[in-house]
Amino acid sequence: MTTTVYTSTVTKQSGLVNAPDDADRAPHHVRNHAGKTVRFQNPHPSAGEQMGILQMVRTMLGGRLSGELTNPDISGVKVPVVTPAFLPRDQSPPSLRATWLGHACYLVEFPSGLRVLFDPVFEDRCAPVQFVGPRRYSPPPCGLGDIPAVDAVVISHSHYDHLSHPTVTQLARAHPNAQFFVGLGLESWFRGSGIERVVEMDWWEDAELVLERQKKNHDGKLSDENDGNGGGPPDVISARISCLPSQHSSGRTGFNKDHTLWASWAVYSGGKSVWFGGDTGYRCTREKEPVVTGEDGVDRHDAPGYKSLPVCPDFADIGRLRGPFDLGLIPIAAYKPRKFFSWMHADPFDAVEIFRDTRCKRAMGIHWGTWVLTSEEPNEPPRLLREALKREGIAETGVFDVCAVGESREF
Repeated sequence: MTTTVYTSTVTKQSGLVNAPDDADRAPHHVRNHAGKTVRFQNPHPSAGEQMGILQMVRTMLGGRLSGELTNPDISGVKVPVVTPAFLPRDQSPPSLRATWLGHACYLVEFPSGLRVLFDPVFEDRCAPVQFVGPRRYSPPPCGLGDIPAVDAVVISHSHYDHLSHPTVTQLARAHPNAQFFVGLGLESWFRGSGIERVVEMDWWEDAELVLERQKKNHDGKLSDENDGNGGGPPDVISARISCLPSQHSSGRTGFNKDHTLWASWAVYSGGKSVWFGGDTGYRCTREKEPVVTGEDGVDRHDAPGYKSLPVCPDFADIGRLRGPFDLGLIPIAAYKPRKFFSWMHADPFDAVEIFRDTRCKRAMGIHWGTWVLTSEEPNEPPRLLREALKREGIAETGVFDVCAVGESREF
């Protein structure tokens, strides 16, 4: 009896291809007098005036004291959770298959046989420790050990609701051939955690991932048996992994804000493509309140002057230069109050504009339904998403959807 395993190699492409004219200049890098990158920044006016860590802390504490930043009541909130049905290693889906594992985490299975896990966090709390911090109100649909095959793990940035030390180290042990893809500055953190198969990338960089099939007998020894591969798993699986811009921030302590790069990602394999938004804003309404924000704390997208606010141009560049995409995984929550979060977290109306800019054919909403991170009621993002789609003349279902935690959809 044999089981299929793959060994993997990664080759970073030299030079930038299909990138904006100013990509070589890397305006998101902040350099010291010697020209060395010391941190990163959002380079566009759409992010508004960038806050330092002390200013952010003062702003958030002020919001708590003033009552503007409150925790919603989650006592009656029930996000549907189902047990996922993953395909076995030897079976590839006929089309793109995506399973939501909560918050920003998706497992995507490609027709080529490739399995990619995005932003996995399986802990109860998204915090440095497990006795304080935001606690799940919807459980993971399965354990990490229930996932049968992971070839690549893609991390959008270093915040605790997107990067978990226990989760990634457990994944590395369970899937020793899996490659981890991270933004600049995070490779040393992964290597310090004992994870050696890690590749860090800058915006607009590409890497080729190649998986080569080996078979092992039930005793774990390599087998030279040739089954002709008739209808079985492919001998070689290839993919292109692309690191792309987003508008956000990073940091795991009060001392390393923006020291590592945040990013969105694209994966192309087997004739299918996915764009993963990770965590991102689109426009900043902070300086325009209360002109464009209603009393309910939701931006008035029909307010005079709202459409004239600068938006992040990177998403249109992504769509123009790298799209279209078969599937977009786009954040829709953690957006209220807008004066605090608009620059870094898209609301559902922003998410629909990002969907159009990036030229995604279909999309699923992420970054909701798991932890209370901001003040909106947890079931508000899906409701506002439908309203945003209707306002833009897009079908309310079947194009940009949400689903139960653990549910799989095909694209």
